[in-house]
Parts: sequence; structure tokens; C-alpha cells
Amino acid sequence: MSRPLLEVQNLVVEFPGRRGTLRALDDISFSIAPGEILGVVGESGAGKSLTGAAIIGLLEPPGRIASGQILLQGERIDHLNHAQMRHIRGRRIGAIFQDPLTSLNPLYTIGRQLTETIRAHLPVTEAEARRRAIGLLEDTGIPAAAQRVDHYPHQFSGGMRQRVVIALALAAEPTLIVADEPTTALDVSIQAQIITLLKRLCHERGAAVMLITHDMGVIAETCDRVAVLYAGRVAEIGPVHEVIHAPAHPYTGGLMAAIPDMTIERERLNQIDGAMPRLNAIPTGCAYNPRCPRAFDRCTKERPDLIAAGATSAACWLHDATHGAGVAA
Repeated sequence: MSRPLLEVQNLVVEFPGRRGTLRALDDISFSIAPGEILGVVGESGAGKSLTGAAIIGLLEPPGRIASGQILLQGERIDHLNHAQMRHIRGRRIGAIFQDPLTSLNPLYTIGRQLTETIRAHLPVTEAEARRRAIGLLEDTGIPAAAQRVDHYPHQFSGGMRQRVVIALALAAEPTLIVADEPTTALDVSIQAQIITLLKRLCHERGAAVMLITHDMGVIAETCDRVAVLYAGRVAEIGPVHEVIHAPAHPYTGGLMAAIPDMTIERERLNQIDGAMPRLNAIPTGCAYNPRCPRAFDRCTKERPDLIAAGATSAACWLHDATHGAGVAA
């Protein structure tokens, strides 16, 4: 098998403060292969966006990578300085954010922003950069790209602006794209178009994608594998079909049960009781144990690492050989 394009190994992100240090990401590990789309899902505060920010070198101070490694095509990038990371960001790693208005400069035309990005990373002339910019707009489904390239961001709809942001992310032909909630602000019909576009462009260009979202529907439609985060740790990771239809972690099972089933009539939707713990109040043992209907004594004392659970891996003692349990529901 080919080497993973991205490897995150035992990543720990901390936020030092006057009252102590808060650990926001705690020993996270995963990899993404070339051409693969990995979904990262979880509740608000689980650490999804923070993981993406750590990878692309945009952690907000005082946040810092305390330990672990991030490798891009076998090269460690987590210890690079700002200037070195800026060269990698854009050229080798493209970023797509939730709100396209925050990613586009309202004072510059779309064409200028695209051509400046292209010329910052690729040795091409102004004319060639403009041709590439128009081609990117065409690839991302912008009609009349040759004319729209000279328009300003406010002259585009929300869905079209997001297409422009995707074009910007692809401008320097990166090998990895980190997409943080790229469809959340869009209508459902536009979401479907953006999902289809991302899948097509990734398969055509062989780029790997880390897709951060809270929407399991988007995960199911888009991703090859999915990592479920809870309280700054990976609760479960595996092929999308297996995680959705045969979840191995009780938290994943709760997420799946909370999705409405249109074929069943019911008065109340399923929910996961309680809330995710604050960073300064992570319980001992498994962080999910206060909310878990299947927790037992060991769950409150020892923190599980990822354990093989059929086709997936889950951080759950139910799958430890000494426990002898089957797949968690």
C-alpha cells in the first residue's frame, strides 16, 4: 500500500491559562491516503475545527501543539515556523472554510485573488495565471467564467462564493484539502452540488480531503472513512458504511440513533442525555462514561485507547478481549 498522504500521530493541543493548562486535543491519531476523503464528525466543542487548524498551522494563540507529530507526505510540518508554514499552506495544503465571505477580500476581484494565489506558489506569468484562474472557475461550475473572473465577491451568491473558495483552495494544486464545514451556510440543494464537486475534483486530482462537519448526511454522501471525535479524542474511526450502520462505540450509536428515520412514526426523537464535558472537567476513565448507557466500573477508572472492533476501531472497553462483549449499539 502507498504511504498515507497525511499522518497525525498522538497530537496534543493545549491552551495555557492563569488557572492551569487546558488540553483541547488529547492524543489524536489518524491518517489519510491519497485520493481519500476522511470525514471528521462530532458535537460542537469536540475538537474538529481545532484539529484542522493544527494541521494547517492556524492555531489561535495561546493554543499550541504540546506533543505529537503531523506529517505531510512523510515530512514533519508541525514544528515549522510561520514563514515555512505559509509556503506549505496554499501550495501543498488547501483550506476551505465555512463562511466564504471571511475567505474572500471584498476589495479585490475574484480574478485578482485567484491569480495572486497562483503566482505566489507557482512559477507562471500573469497571463498564464489568469488562464488558470478562469479554468478553475469553470472546473468548479461558475458559469461564464471568463466574464465572472473580473467580478467582486458581493456579486456572487453564497453557493457561487463557496465555489470560488474551493477554486482558491485548488489554485496551487495542493495534495491535501482541509474543508471545515464547507456546506453549513448553504441551502440543501447547493450543499449537494458542493459535495458532488468536492468528490469529483478529489478523484480527478488525486488530492486527499479532511472534511470537518457535524452533519452525518454529508459524511455518508461524501466520505470514504469517518473519524468520530468526542471531548478531544477519537471515539471511533473506520469505513463510513460500517460506522453508520454498525457503530462500535456507544457515542457513535447515539449519534446514529438521533438521526430521524423517515420510515418510522414516533412522537419523540432519540437523544443523548447530558452534555459533553468542559475542558476543565474531563472525567477520569472514558470521557463519555457519565452519558453512556453501557458504562461499567472500568469505564470510570481507565481511559481506553482505540481497540479493533470489527471493520472499525473504537475507544471503548466493550471491545477489549478481557471484557468479551459484542459490538456496542
